[in-house]
Amino acid sequence: MRFETLPEWLNWQETLHFTEVDPGLERIGQVWKKLDGKSKLPFTVVTVAGTNGKGSSVAMLESILRQAGYKTGTYTSPHILRYNERICVNAVPVEDQLLCNTFETIDAAREQLSLTYFEFATLAAVCIFQKQEIDVAILEVGMGGRLDAVNLFDTDVALITPISLDHTNWLGDTREKIGFEKAGIITKGNPVVCSEVPPESLVQHAKNMNAELYQSDQDFFIHKQENKWDWTNGAVSLKKLPYPALEGNYQVQNAAAVLQVISLLKGNNFDVPEHAIKEGLRTVKLTGRFQRIAGDVEVILDVTHNQQGAKNLAQLLTELPATGKTFAVLGMLKDKDAHSIGDTLYQLIDKWFVSTLDGERGMSSERLASQLQEAVNEELIERFPDVGSAYKKAMIDAKNGDRILVFGSFHTVEAVLRIKNGESHE
Repeated sequence: MRFETLPEWLNWQETLHFTEVDPGLERIGQVWKKLDGKSKLPFTVVTVAGTNGKGSSVAMLESILRQAGYKTGTYTSPHILRYNERICVNAVPVEDQLLCNTFETIDAAREQLSLTYFEFATLAAVCIFQKQEIDVAILEVGMGGRLDAVNLFDTDVALITPISLDHTNWLGDTREKIGFEKAGIITKGNPVVCSEVPPESLVQHAKNMNAELYQSDQDFFIHKQENKWDWTNGAVSLKKLPYPALEGNYQVQNAAAVLQVISLLKGNNFDVPEHAIKEGLRTVKLTGRFQRIAGDVEVILDVTHNQQGAKNLAQLLTELPATGKTFAVLGMLKDKDAHSIGDTLYQLIDKWFVSTLDGERGMSSERLASQLQEAVNEELIERFPDVGSAYKKAMIDAKNGDRILVFGSFHTVEAVLRIKNGESHE
């Protein structure tokens, strides 16, 4: 074996390919063929693309299917604390040794072909799911859809969550262009579900692929009540459903699309009783999505990093007001639009503690503060060299009844979670 430990494998994978992101299916497709793989996998596949709500949708769909007794596999990215979170079987992250053994198999098959870190993970996930003989895989697209490694595998049902501007350098600078890239996960003759009214480019692509398109508020509908909600698609009606155990009214929008996917899977010989749907919604868990940690000073962790996500945050912060002030600990990647974040949230944040994020893709606190200052008073912004020091200063300044919102990136949330878990040396 090339390496004995998971950290060694991962460190090597980070430098194997000449660039971190390299869209396209040719190289990974060649390696998959060497592994004797087929584009049609031996289990049902749901592929999830979109800008916001992918992780929540995967979590809800997995929770419901597991409650119905199916053996599930989920592939998501990025992870927050451990790489193993990316590949789960029945909601349990796979063990290091299984990952190492799978990486060894992929490494031997690829010969001289180089793979990106994400491509290694994608192949590992599918190899593991085949060995584990799962019933259904839920594969989250890393970026875009059309050229994403996940799109190497044919999907039985495509789920596309809300689309907004993100990764514009790679996917295009309009919602129509991005919609076309996301639509790339649609396979010929197989249905696609959209959590919102999609861009016209996506609608047209679905027609070209002869794929039945199911849209929110057109093909399936929700009716909200105070403590429950109803869902119907005309053929099926579900009454008095519990709200998802994930904060935010917008999660019902994600859940509604998930229930349409469930309805389509039922037509694919899946038996998902109503009690499994209710229990799946009631018990779903997902780290870093408006995750509230109680205390004299409440800490809220959220991986939001674009304007649409910031609008969702603004809605939640308004619906759940603090008795005191709200401080923000913010760290972002270079390709994100910090100005739009500030423009959306400036009225709800009393002070900003902005941090440099480590790594080649991390944005410096100076650049982050500069972008924020277009929307936020400069006197309300304090800069820090790392997330840990920003968070600790926010905790010092906060008084009982105040709250601290930690957001902007998975890396920002990870740093604070490690501090709270006693793992950080910052």
